[in-house]
Amino acid sequence: MKLTKERIVEAGMITFAEHGYAGLSMRQVAERLDVHAGSLYYHVRNKEALLALLADRLASQAFEAGEKALTELPSAAGWIDRVEAQASALRHTLRKHAGGPLLLAGSPAMLSPQALALMERLLATLRDGGVPEEDRVVLADVVLSYVTGFVLQEQAEPETAPPTDVDPAALAARFPMLFARPPQGPDEMFRRGVRRICEGPVQVLSRGSRRSPA
Repeated sequence: MKLTKERIVEAGMITFAEHGYAGLSMRQVAERLDVHAGSLYYHVRNKEALLALLADRLASQAFEAGEKALTELPSAAGWIDRVEAQASALRHTLRKHAGGPLLLAGSPAMLSPQALALMERLLATLRDGGVPEEDRVVLADVVLSYVTGFVLQEQAEPETAPPTDVDPAALAARFPMLFARPPQGPDEMFRRGVRRICEGPVQVLSRGSRRSPA
């Protein structure tokens, strides 16, 4: 089969999922494709360029998922609903790719066009919601960091059972506020987290409107 940039990216995504940043190498990608490593450089100049392509592929999938989620919202949806839709679409996309959060987290430094498009669309949503210009980049960065961190934690959850020598009752007595938290699934936890992040600017906007002259 002819070696193409598309095939290299596909193999790179699988290799990255298995080995992460530290373990990813052009040699490993070449072995997966059953070609000499030197032949990859005709299509992708180095490992950094490959990482940029991988980040762009992942961000492109997330962007398309976000567009679909936005079109499914009711016409009366507010800007926080639109932020939540984009964040949820990004979360579900990242969960499909082992190591996806780390790859996306490094994408701004790689100048991935699709990753930058994710941020630009989120900034436009915040602008349309009336979030002050000086707060938009900060809020967008917090939302995206929350998503990547949430998925990173989800992907890091151990597959084995908790140790048997841990006494849940003793822990509950030691940390009563933490264990008194009402039970809720990860989806609800994620949704609440995104909306709580966005409530800060809402309060700022509300205070500003109250101070405005009638």
